[in-house]
Amino acid sequence: MKERVPMKTEVLQPDEQAIQKAAALLREGDLVGMPTETVYGLAANALNPAALLKIFKAKGRPQDNPLIVHISDLSMLDGLVSRLPTIAKSLAQAYWPGPLTMILPKGKQIPYEATAGLESVGIRFPSHPVAQKLIAAAGLPLAAPSANLSGKPSPTTAAHVYEDLNGKIPLILDGGECSVGLESTVIAVGEESVRLLRPGGITVEMLERFCPVEVDDAVCHQLKQGAVAASPGMKYKHYSPKAHVVILDGTLEQFCTYLSAHKQKNTYALVFDGEQQELGVPSLTYGGNAQEQAKELFAALRKLDELGAGVVYARCPDRSGMGLAVYNRLIRAAGFEIISL
Repeated sequence: MKERVPMKTEVLQPDEQAIQKAAALLREGDLVGMPTETVYGLAANALNPAALLKIFKAKGRPQDNPLIVHISDLSMLDGLVSRLPTIAKSLAQAYWPGPLTMILPKGKQIPYEATAGLESVGIRFPSHPVAQKLIAAAGLPLAAPSANLSGKPSPTTAAHVYEDLNGKIPLILDGGECSVGLESTVIAVGEESVRLLRPGGITVEMLERFCPVEVDDAVCHQLKQGAVAASPGMKYKHYSPKAHVVILDGTLEQFCTYLSAHKQKNTYALVFDGEQQELGVPSLTYGGNAQEQAKELFAALRKLDELGAGVVYARCPDRSGMGLAVYNRLIRAAGFEIISL
């Protein structure tokens, strides 16, 4: 039997030639790592069931976890969704292009492989210029979950994608560090209100300028056993380093007291900027405010693996504004293990 030659993964700067090469791969049914303003996405032709199945295989992603479809022009919605509620039109005008995904009634063009069998589909119009150029060059809507191995911290640089998917995909476009750093806000759009399924760069407060917002219980708590995930990031433990992460909810003084009583070999602290002195254990910081924390969290979680951390005690972020998105990702990285001090 002829030995299978391992795939070589190229990392290219996103000039016109590289974008055209990536677009051709996508049209042929292959996968491409692409930058967005949120995190790097693992892109495939959203209309090609075989290409979509390659996403699940490359990531090791469960097929009951729906994908988000990315567009580069509002005209692409025709056929992707069967109906666009008035609220969706208003939110699109306000926040697209940008880090907002809207769950809408599925159009006939979208295969069920993209929706985990649901009659709804998540649609996003990214603001990153490379993502927009790639979608336009391919002439296709692109399904693009985060370009990492399923369960690991999401990638915010091309190097993170290469670390996880080298040999699994042919090409990564290096568009630099992601400006938001957390996956998009996901909302289910109703006739008179929306339901927040995953917080992100478009906050509850920003959505409430247009309509009432219901925050799904799964944003801050584990999805109930047997429940169907309407959005990526709801059902499984996500964003996790190899280390055992525990969130400590309390003041810095309480955090330090708990840390002193429970530290052991390979214990690390994940704290806010300016808090790393005199903790008694090695530490990493992940920003001083919610926007910085969003941008730095996933890189910090990956760094903890590089450092060989065994147990990580993490400061609990604020739950308002962008902080809700940071909290949502961190509790999943911790497997919902949070201790109130």
